[in-house]
Amino acid sequence: MVKLTAELIEQSAQYTNPLRDRELDLRGYKIPVIENLGATLDQFDTIDFSDNDIRKIDGFPVKVVFWGRNYFIFSLIVFGFVCRRIAEGLEQGIPNLETLVLTNNGLQELGDLDALESLKNLKYISLMRNPVTTKKHYRLYVLHKVPTLRVLDFQRIKQKERDASLKMFKGKKGHALATDIGKKSKTFVPGEHLPEKRADGPSKEDVAAIKAAIANAKTLEEVERLNNMLKTGQIPGRAALNKIARGEDEEMEVNGT
Repeated sequence: MVKLTAELIEQSAQYTNPLRDRELDLRGYKIPVIENLGATLDQFDTIDFSDNDIRKIDGFPVKVVFWGRNYFIFSLIVFGFVCRRIAEGLEQGIPNLETLVLTNNGLQELGDLDALESLKNLKYISLMRNPVTTKKHYRLYVLHKVPTLRVLDFQRIKQKERDASLKMFKGKKGHALATDIGKKSKTFVPGEHLPEKRADGPSKEDVAAIKAAIANAKTLEEVERLNNMLKTGQIPGRAALNKIARGEDEEMEVNGT
């Protein structure tokens, strides 16, 4: 394992990705804990923590908000294998977060997602190949907790889903239902029920998701960017999903919402 230090951050790849976001690449170092991110000086739109040993999403330095200060980290990618917890209070460290990719991890219960409720700018989430996605009412529960969502697991949130979520969790009965199904996982036991590790590179599901994004792209420029992602094995992030979500935006305007 490698500790995430200021030196490692400085030495890691930093570039403008195919989506024109300023990205910090911290993939594959076997980092166990997110820490020392103050060393990034808030310079990055995207941080990629994929293929590490991070079991809990936390460790972001608390932001003291000054007038006119724009803290970055709009996209966070933690793809791969061991993450099972999302800490409370993330809005204090990553208040601007719009995209969260937690594909292929070990999140088990609907209640494990409750901490996302505090992220008021969150629009795009991927939880594909986490056990939690098999739970009954999964999509409606996530939408109940994160009503700002536009895309969940590369599928646009439809107005009928919003209506169904509001109806399901409305009033005392809805609150009781949310409490009943929103249970959290038991204390983590190292190595227990973790997803099987897979070879590096995009899975069939990832490739299908990128191709779906290409199909929903509105311009030739966006198609070209997504094709580049497909070639390099990257997962669609904020900008790509924003294009997908455009169809929903138009639908919402027609519906008067």
